[in-house]
Amino acid sequence: MTRDGGPTTATGALDRPDRVDALIEFLAPVVDDILRRLEGDEFTTGEFIEIMLSEQAAANAYQEALERWGEGERYAKMVVHGQVIPVALRRNGLVEWIGFAHGEEDPYAVPARWRLRSGP
Repeated sequence: MTRDGGPTTATGALDRPDRVDALIEFLAPVVDDILRRLEGDEFTTGEFIEIMLSEQAAANAYQEALERWGEGERYAKMVVHGQVIPVALRRNGLVEWIGFAHGEEDPYAVPARWRLRSGP
C-alpha cells in the first residue's frame, strides 16, 4: 500500500467489483430518493454529489460509503465519484447519461452530464 492507503499494484483496490457492487446497492436508495425530488432537466455528477452532501442523511451515507471502501479518502472518492454514483444513476432508469461535462471540475472522476427522463 502507498502512504495514503492506495493500492501499489495493477491488481489492487480498484479491481474489486464485488465491493463496488456492494457500495452501489448501499447508495442506490439515497440516489433514487434524491432523483425523485430533483427539479430541472439536467445536472452533472458533481452537482448531484453537492446535493447529496447538502442533505444530512445523504451526506452520512456518502461518508459511510467512503469509509466502507477503506483505501484512504482519495481512492475512496475516486471509486464513489467515478464508479458507484454513476452506475447507481444509470441503473435506476430515472436518468440518462448524455455525455461528458466538459469544463466541470472533479478531482476524483471524469464529470458526466445527466438528463432526467420524463414520464414512466
